[in-house]
Amino acid sequence: MELNTHLAINRSLCGQITSVDEGRAVVRLDTIPEMVADAHLLVHGGFIFGAADFAAMAAVNDPNVVLGSAEVRFLKPTKCGDAVTLEAKVAEIGGKKHRVEVEGVDDAGTKVFSGVFTCFVLEKHVLEK
Repeated sequence: MELNTHLAINRSLCGQITSVDEGRAVVRLDTIPEMVADAHLLVHGGFIFGAADFAAMAAVNDPNVVLGSAEVRFLKPTKCGDAVTLEAKVAEIGGKKHRVEVEGVDDAGTKVFSGVFTCFVLEKHVLEK
């Protein structure tokens, strides 16, 4: 299936789509030095969140999808050089509203992130007047 949303996103900061299917998407985030928050090489959680958000948007896969809210948990710190795979699945659809569950695991298979994203598919682009 072809990706229909977030086509201009910076994939070095938000991850690479490894698969996209009906109601499901997988993003792999290879962490880089630009994501580091401190001398211990901790990756700032915003980059993990950004990749999870990208996965959620890709799972909905509509050009007019936007994020309404998210409830997330960071379960384990990520260090620069680690890779995180984020799998998003549409769990529920009600009109314009899509509930997307996202889980992130590192290359060792340890869960590092979980979240529920509430996305909305609008009639036109959110910035279009």
